[in-house]
Parts: sequence; structure tokens; C-alpha cells
Amino acid sequence: MTLPRFRLPRPHGLLALACLCSLVSAPLWADRAASARPAGEAGTSFRAPTPGERSADARLEAVRHDPRSLRRFFERLPKGGDLHHHLAGAVATEYLIELAAGDGSCVDTATMTAVPPPCGPGTRPASDARRDRAFHDTIVRAWSMQDFPPDGNGHDHFFATFGKFQAVAERHRGKVLAHVADRAAAQNQFYLETMVTPAAEAADRVAAGIGPGSDPARLHDRLVSGGRLDRLVDSARKEADAAEREFRAAARCGTPAARPACGLPVRFISQVYRLGSAQRVFTQMALGMRLAERDPRFVAVNLVQPEDARAATAGYRLHMRMLAHLRGVYPRAHLTLHAGELRPGLVDPRDLTFHIGEAVGVARAERIGHGVALLHEDDWRGTVRAMAAREVAVEVPFTSNAQILGVQGRDHPFGTYRRHGVPVVLATDDPGVSRIDLSHEYQYAAETYGLSYRELKDLARASLEYAFLPGAGLWRGNPTRDGYRPAAPCSGARPGTGTPAPACRALLRSSAKAAVQWRQEAAFHAFERTPDALRRP
Repeated sequence: MTLPRFRLPRPHGLLALACLCSLVSAPLWADRAASARPAGEAGTSFRAPTPGERSADARLEAVRHDPRSLRRFFERLPKGGDLHHHLAGAVATEYLIELAAGDGSCVDTATMTAVPPPCGPGTRPASDARRDRAFHDTIVRAWSMQDFPPDGNGHDHFFATFGKFQAVAERHRGKVLAHVADRAAAQNQFYLETMVTPAAEAADRVAAGIGPGSDPARLHDRLVSGGRLDRLVDSARKEADAAEREFRAAARCGTPAARPACGLPVRFISQVYRLGSAQRVFTQMALGMRLAERDPRFVAVNLVQPEDARAATAGYRLHMRMLAHLRGVYPRAHLTLHAGELRPGLVDPRDLTFHIGEAVGVARAERIGHGVALLHEDDWRGTVRAMAAREVAVEVPFTSNAQILGVQGRDHPFGTYRRHGVPVVLATDDPGVSRIDLSHEYQYAAETYGLSYRELKDLARASLEYAFLPGAGLWRGNPTRDGYRPAAPCSGARPGTGTPAPACRALLRSSAKAAVQWRQEAAFHAFERTPDALRRP
């Protein structure tokens, strides 16, 4: 499908890429009127670095011991897309407090949970946080990992935050997305896939109506009977329409004062709550799959909630079989799965031995989220060989893994995946809760694993290559195995140096993925050629 086209506001600074404006496919939120061989520890392209790459690498080395300059380097570094991202957990806590205050919401002072008005005993108006700094800071600490003690139970605190603010975020999905997309665009991201729960209440009602069961085929027959699933899809699309209208109003899209959020391509991944009954889990899975085939704003399905919870481990194999069945029914829908977000001590040792393997081998996931428990799996070498051969990427949110699981540095399988040729993409998970951004994750990777600019660049490229954007990409072959080699239509083109040849222009017009990749390549060209890239504007 060729997405609608739009014209970006004229860029400036490092991204003065006016020649690209007419070639970039529109974000759906933009104005509609307008057997692998190991790649080695480096995991980079098999070619000599260009002069521009050597220059950028020298700048990186020059600022490694200057925290402020290092931060500016990573803010300006083109960082592709964020592919493992929960919308409600991504928004800054301070903005959530403002939304709650604007709603007239109250805060339960015992649990610090946002509740509807009127404010009764044991609650305070959220608006009090505007003038009472101590109250404001208490909410921030309750709704995020701010000031959380290193020796505390990060796992439980992290997951407990969502119930405190989720209702506020869900009431304002469009405003939240505008806020989050602005922050992403400001740090040179070019794409966002974010997880939401479509038509959650309606899905619960439909699931209750189809009755219990665990056979995927029978559950699906009941779900489609009488048009139940079609009506559910319609509800989800209407909900997305309302969120889009709110987004466009908040971001002022289509006006001279349009915010950067309007130019960021965004797609949704449907969340499935893995702790529910079998029929509820299946209903959300089927809704997400069918939605991905009928509405281009939605691209994939993922399972969420703690993977170590008893209901999650008890139902894990059943969930993989359900997904395997639905993959056959909805072959155009994509699948990425939280798998291996575990460590010893959280679960029965037996549950450490198969989650990633089943997600890859049974459910046929196209990407894996976290994958931290890899080395505890029975046949982890077979799993990484399969992932490398099929180019199943692993989404790595370093800060989340450290806060929830206490896994970081050499204990993290980041290097193992790369040594075995598995595509790796960096992600944030819940940057609002974690109090970080994607620049932070790239900087952590560089500092912790000694990555060069070339390696960081290829991580950013991977984040777009393995995105669920439609269309052919700029690269041919297996980039993780063979390095990034331009596809034939654009093999002689140099992004950022002029207008591409007609065949390349045709690819960029017809492929949303190639268009976003082209923008990133042009941004790399500008970043590498700008001697004062670290200076403030």
C-alpha cells in the first residue's frame, strides 16, 4: 500500500534536507490533505569506514569524558526508530500530572493513584501538585522510577506505576502521543512503533460472550460468528479516529504552527494482556491481527504484562499455540513478542528454558522484546541460529532491563546476540516511567560496550530495517550478515547530496520504509559532515 504523501515544514540546521520533502511518504498522523554466519562482536558492515564516519568517530572519542558534550552528541545522532515502546509508559510524568489536573482528577494519598472527581476523604486534587512541590514530587516518584533506591524491588515498583496513571493516559491518547512524538522528533528519531490496547472494554465484553475454551480454531469460529470480531474492529478504528483527531489538534497539524510530532511516522502495535482468561487473551490477539490487516495505522500484536507472573507462565505455551493459529488466519499481520524478560529467581527454573525458543519457533515471531534470559534456555544456540537465519531482531531496552531485572553490562546477552549475527535494535520500553530517552540508550550502549560510531550507526539502521513499515527497504540481502549494501534502485544515490535518479525516486514514493530510511541516511550524511555538530544552535 502506498501511504498518502505530505510535505514537511522546511528543515533547518543539521537536517536541511529540502530536496527530500517531496519524496517522503506521510505518517498516518500527518496532514492527509497535504543460515547466517556470525557477524563478529562488532556486528557492523563489512566495509572500510568512510571519511565522514571516521570524522564522527573522532568526535565521539573526543567527548567520551565530557558528559555534557557526550549527551549533545547522542541527542544529535540520527537514531532511526523506537520499536519497543508502550505509549502510556512513555509520556513524561510531569505531563501526566498536568493532564490529571486539567481533568479535575484526584489523587488517592494512600496509593497515589489518580481517581475520578469529586475528591473525597483520603484524596487531593491533582491540581494541588501545581503549587505544592512536595506533593508533586511524591506523585512523580510513585508514577515513575525517579529516585528509586538501587537496593529496592525495582521489578514490583516499575509494574505498579501503570495502575496509578493508566486511566489518565488512556483518556488522552492523542495528546499523549503528540507529547511523546514531539520528544522523539526533537532527538533525531525518524519513526515510532508504540503499543496501545485497542477497544479494551469492548474486547472484554466480547470475550465474555464467546465462553471459555482453549482451542484456537473453535475460539476463532465463535469470535467471528454473528460479526462479533468485525464489530470489535470497527470499535477499535473509531477509537483510533478519535485519538487521531485529538492528536492533530494538540500538535496543530495542518497549520503554520504545526509541531514536530506532525512529521513523525507512527504506527500502533496492539497490546494483549497475557494475564487474562484464555478467551480474553485470544480475543485481544484476534482483534489485533485483524486490525493490522484492515487499518494501516496498526501493524502488529504483542503480549504485555509481567512475563514472570503465575498466569503468564502457566499460559505461555497455550498463548504461543494461539498465535501460531492466528498467524495462519491473518498472514499479513506482524508479530513481536515480549519473551525472555526473566532472570533466575523470578520464576520456576523450568520457565527460563523455553520462552524465547517458543516465541521464535512456535509463534514465529518476527521480533523479540528483551530476550534477557537467552543463555538460560535449553537450546539457546539453536534459537540464535534460527533468529540470525530468519533475521528475527531482538529489541533491547537497557535501562528497563536494569530497573526491572537488575541485568546490565556483561550480564546482558547484548553481545551474545551480536556475535551470532542476530539483528539488534535499541529501544526505550517505557521511557516516561524509566525517566530516560532513546539518546540515553545509545549513550549507554556506547559507554558500556565501547561501541564506535559505525556500530551505533548500524544499530540505528537496523531499527528501520526491522520496523514493520510497508514496502521494500533501501538495503539488499541480510544487513546483519553481509553489511548494509544499497538496493539496486538507489545503489548509486547519495542521500543529502542532491536529487536521486528516477528509479530511486520511484522506490521512495512507493515504499514508506525506503522513504524513512532515505531521510535517516541524509541525516547521517549531514551529521558526519558538520564539524560543529556538537555545538548548541
